[in-house]
Amino acid sequence: MKLIHSGKVRDVYEDRGDIILVASDRVSVYDVILPTPIPDKGKVLTQLSLWWFDQLSDIVPNHIISATDVPAEFEGRAVRCRKLDMVQVECIARGYLAGLGLKEYERDGAVSGVSLPAGLAEGSQLPEPIFTPTTKAQIGTHDEFITFDDVVNQEGAEVADELRRITLDVYKRGAEIARARGIIIADTKLEFGWDEDGKLTLGDEVLTSDSSRFWPLEDWSPGRPQFAFDKQFVRDWAAGTGWDKKPPAPEVPQNIVDATRARYIEAYERITGKAW
Repeated sequence: MKLIHSGKVRDVYEDRGDIILVASDRVSVYDVILPTPIPDKGKVLTQLSLWWFDQLSDIVPNHIISATDVPAEFEGRAVRCRKLDMVQVECIARGYLAGLGLKEYERDGAVSGVSLPAGLAEGSQLPEPIFTPTTKAQIGTHDEFITFDDVVNQEGAEVADELRRITLDVYKRGAEIARARGIIIADTKLEFGWDEDGKLTLGDEVLTSDSSRFWPLEDWSPGRPQFAFDKQFVRDWAAGTGWDKKPPAPEVPQNIVDATRARYIEAYERITGKAW
């Protein structure tokens, strides 16, 4: 195997012409990798993604070849995938107002150029899900909001339309399934690429606690921060340390590590119905 890329969370290897995508236990906030891993995180993300890929296979093809034909040392946290020529856009769907989307709305009354009604609060459900793409930043730099027109200019109108349609279809399917199991998916980030036949294909991870905001339905209340089953919990801790959001990041205390691990696992168990 040959290591071809080490990202914020995932390591990418080439093996026999395929890609081996390995989810580590690293966690990044504000696009900076924290020095403290979250045990089992990579396995939870991988297994949850695999579950979702099955639920979404009729909407969009995905890059998975095998979840078992991987090196033994990566068992449970790696998948064998087809090579994709990745689209250089982070495709984000939002159904609720939170995070950077909330800040953009408070400033502009819109997110990624999509106008929203006045009077929305933190955690508000949007009238309908919206497509809010961003740039795909390198490690140590930040994704930036772009408009749909920017995606058209970069990828062409037909591809931009497909990216938006598929992103919103995936979000709507995922949000419906998760809501029935007591979890709100507030937003999610998807990545797409072109396979060797020129087909737009879902890659990376999908609807996980790293790529999405998960909130317990029973606790949801607009107008305040929501309880998070995702890495927002770590973001909130990091924001409260006084850290300047630049490398190096501070060590994460054990109680935050344990609580974060528990939240990742609870999200997995609620959504899939399987015991971790």
